[in-house]
Amino acid sequence: MIQTTMTLNASDWRYVDLPAVLGGHLARLPHVLRLLAENHLRETGDPAPLLAALEARANNQRDGFEFTFRPNRLLMHDTTCTPALADIAGLRDALAEAGGDPERLTPGLPVEVSVDHSLAVEIYAEMGAAQRNIAIEIQRNHERYAFMKWAGLNLKGVHVNPPGTGIMHTINLEQLATVLEMRDGQMHPDMLLGTDSHTPMINGIGVMGWGIGGLEAESVMFGQPASLAMPDVVGVRLDGALPAGVLVTDLALEITHRLRELGVTGAFVEFFGPGVSGLSASERSVIANMAPEYGATTGFFAVDGAVVDYLRMTARPKALVDAIEPAFRAMGLWFDPAAHPLFDREIALDLSALSPTISGPRRPQDRCAPSEAAPRIEAAIGRALTHCDGVPDGAVGVAAITSCTNTSDPALLIAAGLLARNARGLGLRVPDWVKTSLAPGSPSARDYLARAGLLQDLEALGFGIVGYGCTTCIGNPGPLPQVIEAALSDGKAVCAVLSGNRNFPGRVHPKLDLAYLASPALVIAYALCGVIRGDITRDPVGQGAKGPVYLADIWPDSDEVAAAMNRALNPADVPAAFAQAAANVDWAAIDAPESPRFPWAPTSRNLRRPKFASFDETCRLGTYSAAPLTVLGDDMTTDHISPAGWISPESAAGQWLIERGGDPDDLNVYASYRGNWEVMLRGLFTNRLARNYLADDLPPSWTTLADGRRLPLFQAAEELREVGQSAVILAGERYGMGSSRDWAAKGAALLGTRAVLARSFERIHRQNLIGMGVLPVILPDWTPAQAGLTPACRLHIDLPANALSPNCVVPITLQRANGQRETITARAAVETAREVALLRNGGVLRTILDQAMS
Repeated sequence: MIQTTMTLNASDWRYVDLPAVLGGHLARLPHVLRLLAENHLRETGDPAPLLAALEARANNQRDGFEFTFRPNRLLMHDTTCTPALADIAGLRDALAEAGGDPERLTPGLPVEVSVDHSLAVEIYAEMGAAQRNIAIEIQRNHERYAFMKWAGLNLKGVHVNPPGTGIMHTINLEQLATVLEMRDGQMHPDMLLGTDSHTPMINGIGVMGWGIGGLEAESVMFGQPASLAMPDVVGVRLDGALPAGVLVTDLALEITHRLRELGVTGAFVEFFGPGVSGLSASERSVIANMAPEYGATTGFFAVDGAVVDYLRMTARPKALVDAIEPAFRAMGLWFDPAAHPLFDREIALDLSALSPTISGPRRPQDRCAPSEAAPRIEAAIGRALTHCDGVPDGAVGVAAITSCTNTSDPALLIAAGLLARNARGLGLRVPDWVKTSLAPGSPSARDYLARAGLLQDLEALGFGIVGYGCTTCIGNPGPLPQVIEAALSDGKAVCAVLSGNRNFPGRVHPKLDLAYLASPALVIAYALCGVIRGDITRDPVGQGAKGPVYLADIWPDSDEVAAAMNRALNPADVPAAFAQAAANVDWAAIDAPESPRFPWAPTSRNLRRPKFASFDETCRLGTYSAAPLTVLGDDMTTDHISPAGWISPESAAGQWLIERGGDPDDLNVYASYRGNWEVMLRGLFTNRLARNYLADDLPPSWTTLADGRRLPLFQAAEELREVGQSAVILAGERYGMGSSRDWAAKGAALLGTRAVLARSFERIHRQNLIGMGVLPVILPDWTPAQAGLTPACRLHIDLPANALSPNCVVPITLQRANGQRETITARAAVETAREVALLRNGGVLRTILDQAMS
């Protein structure tokens, strides 16, 4: 027997008895493996293979064991759910046309959808900005939102949370996560998957969850459990406590730097040690949220008293809150700060040694002291910053308190509000060239900031609330101020400063290549300064009514923050503010069709029936000779591959939209067209830093063919397809890091590529490629961008379907135009038997169709 029973709240509850099943292994196991073991045992009922795998792990071996993992729910947001729901609508069409019942394709577990990625900062530093921005958002995205409402009406289990209710990760943290699931006499730890790379934010309150692509979500949605090989588990020991003046954002950026330096791509990271106990659950969630930035699958904190306190603070039911500690102790899952599990690797961090930190100006892992900010910008642009009239060289053009990363921790927002109050009291103002915004993750933030008496101070400095969504962090900052546009035209360097999680070039805005990540309080300080120059921690932030004002003059101390928190927080705020936001009359007025199949409109610019949701999809494995379609360098993020930001009317995607009636002055963002493969295909690799090394001076998203012609990628791919020529994409290190957008993989499939060959892959993108039937191949000792490839080169790949196995060798021979041949060492970036099966069958969508027909 793997289960036993205990009594809680006067009822008997069955649960997996990990202490009994795992025996002596339990104390040595990190909590992430305990949770995976619990899920696997509950799903399979067979402890023998698991125990053998744990014994092998204890002896520093791997035996090929794969965990079976079934979440109890899925999270999606509006720009990842749109392509997934379009896939489902297309799959229903294909199934119906083949004689099947389209309603068989209905999710088998709850799917929570947020509408948080489409809000743009159109109106700012004005009263009523939030209401006006949400109204613009709904008008601009009306057709796509109607499609989402169709899904909510016709796909059982899909629930859409309206615009304005908050960021998906904050909704999950404040309301959806139970920590302990209790139903039908069974209890088990809360576990989930989400179609956003920042899903691990929920690890901060001890809930197992990580980000996946929309394709894997569709597979899980229709009944297939996830599978994963025994993961590498990295322990991060925390000692000491954060010193005065240092915020948890500084710790999160330091951890991101340290773990990227260590190399934890695909690993499960877990925090342990006595320093953990000094962090609140909200602070832990800030660190957990950055898991994709440090490259990990999780950033896990086990359940303890701080988690119980958080559940109480967010008005969870008393019966649930009271059950947490006894249940987790019985299951062997309660956190012990003195425990030291057996990790595959570990590092230690002394919290007391930290100081204020920022990261940038182009990658989240590049943390630095504020004194290094200007030199790093000068290194990035290749010249010294100059003193000039008007908007300064090195200006702060955008200052945004944004994203779930920091705005879900009330202490960080209250610290920012206190700094604003202190600055306002000394007569400081933000220069008129800085675009300011505050977009909290939850509408409850408005209430606690108001109760603390800080809303007016924030508004006075231009940091009034502009809405509740991702905004600037996801690339929706709205238009830049005209003075900043002019400064950019004059060749001046302009930087963004945001409390977000990513700062890749062009991520915040297509015209901004420079951005620093910082705590909300530091964002306001940089806005007041208006320029990246000197050292903001030592030099004057600005001129007040009585002379220069320094950061130390306005920085709130920890006692000040604690006192404001005590005044501000009220558990009733969370459900009340959410209910008020959910009663959105504009959202309620959107009509949606009620039919099992979605009625595609031939004239729609937003929605197109997907080409790849079809029985025509087949296996791309085999023996073939491939042309290099594009050759890319390192750090090609999913933003570089498939952008989310504003569409230029001069671009191929913009021209396609304009030809069909689109307004050249308001084409919206790529993220709004993820249900339209025509637009997304034309947007691939349009980031100006996505250089194609096949030839010099190729425009972004262009390539060259063997006959010397230069064409847009999508046109070149079509020509190669017409003559029967296979194609591949080649890239460098960390290919596909960043957001979990499946369009970066769908684009590769639409371009007709059979494989992507790279030095290394980020986990979610690797899985997305497999989901589309595209083989990811790792090149450990060969760098494509330095190999001198030309359009006439051919890569001979020999991997028939029956030869594919996890991590197998991929035989590749490079033949150059002069006939010279080179052997390339490569292996398949395929980790599980399930991934092998998906590639052999042509990907997730074809597999779903086959299962539905059978």
